[in-house]
Amino acid sequence: MVEGVDRIVCVGGDGTLNEVINGMFLGNAARAESVLVGYIPCGTGCDFARALSVPANPFHALKAVAHGNRRRLDLGCMVFRGNDGSTVRRYFHNVASFGLGGEVDERVNRSSKALGGFISFIRATLVSVLLFRKKRIRYRLDRGPVRETRAWNVAVANGQYHGGGMWVAPNALPDDGLLHITVIGDFALWEVFFHLPKLYRGTLLRLSDVRSFSCRRIEAWSHQRVLLDVDGEQPGRLPACLEIVPKALTLAVRSGVGSLT
Repeated sequence: MVEGVDRIVCVGGDGTLNEVINGMFLGNAARAESVLVGYIPCGTGCDFARALSVPANPFHALKAVAHGNRRRLDLGCMVFRGNDGSTVRRYFHNVASFGLGGEVDERVNRSSKALGGFISFIRATLVSVLLFRKKRIRYRLDRGPVRETRAWNVAVANGQYHGGGMWVAPNALPDDGLLHITVIGDFALWEVFFHLPKLYRGTLLRLSDVRSFSCRRIEAWSHQRVLLDVDGEQPGRLPACLEIVPKALTLAVRSGVGSLT
């Protein structure tokens, strides 16, 4: 896809950007790292742009592609079981999660998105919470010991937001060479609804049943059916192995913001 190309412009949400990145990197990863990606946020989620200097206005975003700075960002790379049972390898730029997030994606993608990203995701989240049963998940960070948890969701973040504005990883930076893990643990149903506003305010990590870690690699598996959320899409389920690919993506950002190339 990227032979003879030095600039690609993506117009859409996080799912569209994910497709563009995978088209680039699954074809020729070494060549793709030198291609400048311009991103014009226009979709259901657009969560990746929230914490970056990507203009929301499409005209300003186009100007950034033409005249803005370049910023080198990390990507996540994951291997997991596809919905058809095959082994799948895929990149993600923002957040991958397993548990409730996959159920929400499945419901969002089956329904109308005419009311916008926030309403689409919050409606799907509320319905999914009522129907969801917490999953028992085992995971390993880097070369550490195997951990086990009973959880609503485990987010593996390169960016800070997902699900139409949920601030799931307030400490994540997309160029720090790390994955930021947020484990939303064994809450009762009433506690989930009570604490839901904290997920949008970025204060969820203060709760005792929410744990956060940083690592370069995480492996996760379960004897239950646990669906994946990958940049707002639902491509498969556990088991999965996710790792960081440092400084892989070159993104156009607003002029006047310090370049991290």
